[in-house]
Amino acid sequence: MKRLTVAGRLIITALILGAIFVGYKYLGGQKALNQMAEDQAQTPQTEATTGEAESTASDPGTSSNSEATASGESAAFTYTPPAPVDGKLRGVVELGASGFNSFIITVDKEKRWKLEKSEFGNSLVTENMATDEDVRIGLKKYIGTMLDYGVGSKDIHFVVSSGAAKAEVTTKITRVLKSLGYVVNQVTPEQEGQLALKSVLPAEYADKAFVVDIGSGNTKISWISGGKISALESYGAKYFQDGTDDSKVYQEVSAKAKQVPANLRNTCFIIGGVPFEMAKEVRKGKERYTTLSAPLAYTKLTNAKSKAGVNIYKAVTDATGCQQFVFDWDANFTIGFLLGL
Repeated sequence: MKRLTVAGRLIITALILGAIFVGYKYLGGQKALNQMAEDQAQTPQTEATTGEAESTASDPGTSSNSEATASGESAAFTYTPPAPVDGKLRGVVELGASGFNSFIITVDKEKRWKLEKSEFGNSLVTENMATDEDVRIGLKKYIGTMLDYGVGSKDIHFVVSSGAAKAEVTTKITRVLKSLGYVVNQVTPEQEGQLALKSVLPAEYADKAFVVDIGSGNTKISWISGGKISALESYGAKYFQDGTDDSKVYQEVSAKAKQVPANLRNTCFIIGGVPFEMAKEVRKGKERYTTLSAPLAYTKLTNAKSKAGVNIYKAVTDATGCQQFVFDWDANFTIGFLLGL
């Protein structure tokens, strides 16, 4: 009797559970469960979407970065300069406001040239930290490299940039060079602007373009009008070291840039240390010419010199309305000096 009672209880319990399951399934319980599962699956997506929207709305840089990217897209500059014919090797060392730079080119009688080799170094010129031995070692290095490359000793030249000429240590560098038997060629800002133009402005663009050289010590703006080269000087990319205000520099550079004739504002050929940094951001392969993006695209260049250079670049851009700034990876004002020999 006892076993029947237990068995009966088990059967009755099973029947009750089965009835509950059937009733739950067919009377809406399963539908409720499915709806709950769907709600749970959708909730994280909704929160994520809301979170992304809030993040985008609260981040002022999101919109501006998109604008910078869009405005930063520039068409390639496809010009190919003529190659020298039966050219000769010549070398030059630039004593700049931020370092010793050297260039070896092949140049022919028609002043067609090709860059063969370039080196960039740090001489700490403007910081007045170079000793006579620092200068001697650095210069001998460049001289030795050029001689080994095949440049004749009489075809090696030295040029002091106008920015470096303002530094007291330049006298020391000049003294060391003379002790090594070399002549030091010092140039004024106007001459430097003219030499930069000679090296970077293709003859085909002489009547529709101008040139900007943003150096550490100064910026040169130059162009050709009526067969004559005009060159103006303004602040360089290290103006922040003197505590000069950005807006003051912007205003002065703008005033100088506005003097560029309107018919020459279609294209600007630009060189210099900060333009070099900007060009690195958008260079395609090993192209000779890189079209720079708009100033807004370079907000991620955050060191003081780069920010100052971008401020100068923006001033020129705003003042002239020029939409095509072309950086030449090979040009330098000292190459313009070699072309004038």
